[in-house]
Amino acid sequence: MKRALIAFLFAGAAVLVTAAPAAAHNALISSDPKDKTSLDAGPASVTLTFDQDVQGGQGINTISVVDANGGHYEVAGDPTIKDNAVSAKVNALGKAGQYKIGYRILSADGHPVSGELTFTLTKDGTGTPTTPANANASTGDSGSSDGLPIWVWIVGAVVLLGGGVFFALRGGGGAKA
Repeated sequence: MKRALIAFLFAGAAVLVTAAPAAAHNALISSDPKDKTSLDAGPASVTLTFDQDVQGGQGINTISVVDANGGHYEVAGDPTIKDNAVSAKVNALGKAGQYKIGYRILSADGHPVSGELTFTLTKDGTGTPTTPANANASTGDSGSSDGLPIWVWIVGAVVLLGGGVFFALRGGGGAKA
């Protein structure tokens, strides 16, 4: 019995010591233009700043600027990443109205994060919409998160640990005559 208790204590300590902290997805902390703002002229670029560095690579991160009719105004190509800021150039906007900035970035923890912001153009611009280079970049789908929550891993560890202790107590003492 004493050996089982010691084994249980060592196993419990190992689970607590080796448990990794929950990795949080990046969160948008600011944008230029700001969300729900009104502008007289369209921005030349869009910059999104996150609370953690953004992972990069060709075709991984996207930013789109879309009018109310689904016309795109972002410049083709990958956004520029500098630490925790992601920027994309924007063509001249068209008619006055509401525009959406959709984004999908690769979070510091390796999971994709997406969302959208809006701004209103108060005066007509001179631009015309284009066809997006990446059809999936049209708009974000607000807060996507892949992966399992940490509590699933903790419950699994407790079940495995409990099963190990149970079998150790039942048959781990050797054969009795």
